[in-house]
Amino acid sequence: IINLTDDSFFDGGRFTNDQEVIDYAGKMISQGASILDIGAMSTKPFSTEIDSNEEWERLEKIIATLRKKFPETIISIDTYRAEVAKRSIAAGADIINDISGGEMDKGMISLIAKLNVPYILTHMQGTPKNMQQNPHYNNIFEEIFTFFSVKLKQLKDLGYSSTTILDPGFGFGKTVEHNYFLLNSLKKFKELNCPILVGVSRKSMINKVLNTTPAEALNGTSVLNTISLLNGADILRVHDVAQAREAVELVGFYNKCQNL
Repeated sequence: IINLTDDSFFDGGRFTNDQEVIDYAGKMISQGASILDIGAMSTKPFSTEIDSNEEWERLEKIIATLRKKFPETIISIDTYRAEVAKRSIAAGADIINDISGGEMDKGMISLIAKLNVPYILTHMQGTPKNMQQNPHYNNIFEEIFTFFSVKLKQLKDLGYSSTTILDPGFGFGKTVEHNYFLLNSLKKFKELNCPILVGVSRKSMINKVLNTTPAEALNGTSVLNTISLLNGADILRVHDVAQAREAVELVGFYNKCQNL
């Protein structure tokens, strides 16, 4: 995770110039990151939007610089705006990570199909501004599974043949209990035959249980990353690469030793 924002919940305001971003990206890659997910607008609960021009201004130079500096690394752009997504891919990004699953910009799904690039399809109830105001579901797993199914069919019907990565959207319009139920249910999303991404890094689903702050949530993050991997996660979206890499390696070795 690389946040070019002043107000992200954990690492807002980390960077004061482009070189700091490049150095940080290099450090993450050296620790084992295979994807850099770059966001220029905070989507934490109750956050306010910036306009698309400002979002793009933050991204434009960084995408080009990272692409040139790290040609082998996959670059993902965290945006729910189709215009920003289009410009990002043209500038050299590889993946679009849309926290709204095409709900906040109705042009996104058709754009992704047209560009035919990998797409992280996230479930969110509501918008960042209101998603944590009393989230409610009749059957959370069924509702998210259906949401994914409908979006996958829309993409397929538009001729899309690239990779859709599914993100259940931990903390995006869910209670703490909803989040842990989804963690328990992760394997069932495998029926949709798509890679699964989990992003729980330093989130309130950890802090509300352990009574910690985001700064104190590294160990809790490692525990939930481990549970996610055991339950079928293919990609972890993290702030702390070295620790996540260790979780991936240990769970991989653990799985390998099921039969001797």
